[in-house]
Amino acid sequence: MSATGKLRVAIVGAGAAGLCVARHVSSRSTTFDPPVVYEITDHVGGTWFYEERVGIHDNGHPVHSSMYRDLRTNLPKEVMMFPDYPFDAQLPSFLSHRDILQYLQKYCKRHAITPYIKFNTVVEEVKPISMETVEGGAVTWEVISRGTYGGQNTQTFDSVFICSGHYSTPHLPSIPGIEHFKGAVMHSHSYRCREPFAHQSVVVLGAGSSGVDISFELVQANAKVTLSHNKPALAFPLPPEIQQAPPVVKVLEDGSLLFQDGSVAHAEVLLFCTGYSFHFPFLCPKQLGLGIQHHLVAPLYKYLLPPAFPSLFFVGICKIICPFIHFHYQVQFALAVLEGTVQLPSRKMMEEAAERERQMKVQKGVQEKHLLQMGSDQWEYYLDLATIAGISPPNPVVESLYEEVGRQRRMNPQAYRQINYKLVVTSQLYTKLQHPIFKGVFL
Repeated sequence: MSATGKLRVAIVGAGAAGLCVARHVSSRSTTFDPPVVYEITDHVGGTWFYEERVGIHDNGHPVHSSMYRDLRTNLPKEVMMFPDYPFDAQLPSFLSHRDILQYLQKYCKRHAITPYIKFNTVVEEVKPISMETVEGGAVTWEVISRGTYGGQNTQTFDSVFICSGHYSTPHLPSIPGIEHFKGAVMHSHSYRCREPFAHQSVVVLGAGSSGVDISFELVQANAKVTLSHNKPALAFPLPPEIQQAPPVVKVLEDGSLLFQDGSVAHAEVLLFCTGYSFHFPFLCPKQLGLGIQHHLVAPLYKYLLPPAFPSLFFVGICKIICPFIHFHYQVQFALAVLEGTVQLPSRKMMEEAAERERQMKVQKGVQEKHLLQMGSDQWEYYLDLATIAGISPPNPVVESLYEEVGRQRRMNPQAYRQINYKLVVTSQLYTKLQHPIFKGVFL
């Protein structure tokens, strides 16, 4: 606690999650000192800041963003927005990364967040400097940082929010014989546009959102695409230039690719769309009672805080979510904990709750690598956080719209972004689709 008697909060990262934390901390000036936001780049926006450059910056740090030039969101703005800060109504529902970045810049300006941000500053270490847990009293956190153009700095805080994202460190599964591949090998993190792949044979590994989306882009450049994945055959229509294949199990000595069904193919490009790994080089997981694997951080109570150190918050650790809504409810819950309006259970009870949640998912057949995926379960999660924190829950119509967009995406993944939506408020809240091919009302 500072000399003012208020709580000091550090925020790692000035992307959407970090800006959300800063906005809500700064609005509670009777409880909190102004936040300190550490940002490794010279700008806000995190992964939404598009850069043509790939690889390493001049300052020696990896390029953070995984945005590609023509990316459009796969969720409409009516679902994506922070609940207390709508997008410009004149924008279409499905936005470019430029639109999202401008939205975040406006959010930052609207809430006067920029003065709290230490740009070009790397967080080197975050550690508890008093080891008492929730039963033993408050923990003080030491944050050691280094400016790109300055020296090392150490500050202490009552709480730290980790908002550094998890879409910047590529996950590259091991493929035996990969050294024999004679073409280009890359991860979607470094994909920017389709033109360099014109008329080439490309094997795309992974049929998640980015794998499918990039495959559609590549065929527009007359590339021949093989979409290799371990899912059942995709049910939606694919262009004839995209062929599905089972996983690649090996690269043969002649450079050809051996698939799980025994078939063989030659390719000029092997493009990994295999997701990203959690990467927190400034943390010591064992010290915090955490296990951090490439696909999982555990145990986290409410998918947010380690039971051993409940003043450390990982914002946005979950996957398949509506990110800005997700950040909003996690931050409100976390600040209610710090303010004392929400009393957490004991460490033991929080650990047991996290384990029950894990076991429940495993019993449903969820693989370990998917334990942080939420999908339709996110709405119950937000309602739970809102109820505990005593804040308004999400508008039910947003959930209805989320589910409807999912249906449209599954039916026609190439055309669903042509639909525009409008949230209409009357005596009953509902969402009406504004599109000539579809009219519907969601109560």
